[in-house]
Amino acid sequence: MTRSALPGLGIATAFIVVGLITAFTVGRYPVSLAELIDVLGAHLSGRPSAAPPAVENVIFLVRGPRVVAAVLIGAALAVAGTAFQGLFRNPLVSPDILGASSGAALGAVLGIFFSLGVVGIESFAFLGGIAAVAAVYCVGSLLRARDPVLVLVLTGVVIGALLGAGVGLVKYLADPYNQLPAMTFWLLGSLASTTASDLVPLAGPVLLGSAVLVALRWRMNVMSLPEEEARALGVSTGPLRIAIVAAATLVTSASVATSGIIGWVGLVVPHLARALVGPDFPRLLPTAALLGGGYLLFIDTLARVAAPVEIPLGILTAVIGTPFFIWLLAGMQRTWS
Repeated sequence: MTRSALPGLGIATAFIVVGLITAFTVGRYPVSLAELIDVLGAHLSGRPSAAPPAVENVIFLVRGPRVVAAVLIGAALAVAGTAFQGLFRNPLVSPDILGASSGAALGAVLGIFFSLGVVGIESFAFLGGIAAVAAVYCVGSLLRARDPVLVLVLTGVVIGALLGAGVGLVKYLADPYNQLPAMTFWLLGSLASTTASDLVPLAGPVLLGSAVLVALRWRMNVMSLPEEEARALGVSTGPLRIAIVAAATLVTSASVATSGIIGWVGLVVPHLARALVGPDFPRLLPTAALLGGGYLLFIDTLARVAAPVEIPLGILTAVIGTPFFIWLLAGMQRTWS
């Protein structure tokens, strides 16, 4: 980590710390910072806590799983977006560019249509995201072209549109009184029903995929070069591209399977991270992870307290992300130089 990256990494760390404190203390049942410190300190040291039992229940049973899920999902989407933008050399690429989100959405609505339980719906969503990207990559491999990156992006757009039509068909056939509202709510994105049991199937794929991307961070710098230049430097671009796409798809599918469709995080956060620490992936990936986790923490907290009824995360990320991204576009030439 170079000295020039330390201020940006410090800002990202402070951002997620403030987001954690805000997420734990703000809500229908307010928790003071002193109570939060006392409860966490008591559990770490093994001593009894002076806080009321209700405070401990709110921290560990209600907000705890939700906060952990928000950090994991926000970090995963931001890291996946950073990897895809570098791999495809396109600042407008997001984690769902290869159809992962559309595939997960189709899998989830099919799970709801067949009246599966929560585990079944999440499994269908996860497998749908993986299958969609596998289909995109197989089709793209059959279409031999001089620019394989462009072919992958275009194939992803086409497959994503087809999967979106499949989602529309399933919604049309669904029971309008029970299944259709559940599908609509899931597609808008939410962490309202997150429990501790949801964290294991989420954390495993997210940590595994993120670890692969971090391990490939130096080669990802080379992959951001044109194809011919990367090969001239001795990099096997084909297998490396497969590894990056698979890892980014893994974390995206796991996130979408848990929370539904949450857009804009993987598009906006990488730009902000790049503005803080530059385009070098060894410092860009951890900064994007910290900013993504903190960003989704603030969005989820706002969703809980902004209205009497909880606002879907997908709506808030679009409302906040759109003007923010327009502001980022003004400096995009500078941040990508």
